[in-house]
Amino acid sequence: MKVVFLGTGGSWPTKYRNVMSVALQFKSEVILFDCGEGTQRQMTYTNISFMKIKRIFITHFHADHFLGIPGLLQTMNLNDREEELHIYGPKGTIDLVKSLLSLGYFKPNFRIYAHDLQPDELVRGDGYTVKAVRVCHNVPAYGYVFQEDERPGKFNKARALELGIPEGPLFGRLQRGQSIDIDGRIISPEMVLGPPRKGIKITYSGDTAPCESFLKASEDADLIIHEATFTEEMMEKAGKFGHSTAKGAAELARSAKALKLALVHLSPRYERPEPIIKEAKEVFENVIVPEDLEEIEVKHRD
Repeated sequence: MKVVFLGTGGSWPTKYRNVMSVALQFKSEVILFDCGEGTQRQMTYTNISFMKIKRIFITHFHADHFLGIPGLLQTMNLNDREEELHIYGPKGTIDLVKSLLSLGYFKPNFRIYAHDLQPDELVRGDGYTVKAVRVCHNVPAYGYVFQEDERPGKFNKARALELGIPEGPLFGRLQRGQSIDIDGRIISPEMVLGPPRKGIKITYSGDTAPCESFLKASEDADLIIHEATFTEEMMEKAGKFGHSTAKGAAELARSAKALKLALVHLSPRYERPEPIIKEAKEVFENVIVPEDLEEIEVKHRD
C-alpha cells in the first residue's frame, strides 16, 4: 500500500508546504483524507490519479482541510469523469457539498454523494473499512482508521501435496477460500491454510490535541499520521486551539505501540522540520516528518 503526502502544512500554504491532504493507494483505488486548497495540482506531481479517487474523508470544516474540494471536483469534471464519488465527514458534510454544488458555474456530469458520519461509524470499501473517530479539536472533528480486511493464512504447499492436490489452479481456489473436490474428497481451505493474517492499519488524526479516543483507535497501527502543529515551547497555544506538539504526538504513538509515526500539519512558523522531528525522536524513534509529495510504502508484517 502506498501513502502519498500531498500537503503537510497547517493553516495556509507556504513555499515549503501546501495545506493538508493525504492519499492512500490501495489496489486500484485512491482514498483521500482531507483536501486542502490546491490538492488537485499537487497530484499532478505524483503518480496518483485524481480520476481514481472513490472516497474523500474530511476531518473537519477548517478551510485548510476542505477548500480544495471545489477545484478537485471541477478538474474531475473537465476530464470527463463518469464514476460516482463519495465525500464523508462530520455532521454538516451534506450541507457543505450541497453548497459547493450550488455554485452557478459548476454542473458536474458525475454523481456526487455526501455523507454525515456518526462517531465510530464504519464505511466499507473493497477489501477495507474506514472508521470515523471523534478527536479533540476546537470544532467538531474526526480522525480516521483505515483497516485492511484480514488476509488468508499462509498456504501450506507440502500439506496440500500430501492431500493429493496437484499443483495448479486448485491451489489458487483454496487460497481464495474455496473448497475443492479431489476424487470425491472435499478439501476445505482451513486444511491447507494457516490462521488469518492481520491487514494493514493506518490512522489519520486530522487536527487534534492528544486524546484517549484516537489513542485507543491507533493501538498496534502500522502507521499513525498525526498532526504536530507546534513544538513544546508552544504547548499553551496548542492546547488553546486543540492541536498537538511533536512530543505529544510521539507519546501517543509510543503508548499505542505503533510501528511508525508520520508528523504533519506543521505550523507555517517552521520553515524546516528539524525542531519537530528532534523533539519527537526523543520519545518515539521510528518517526518521519514527510515533505510534500513524499511517498512511503506500508508493507504487511508477514
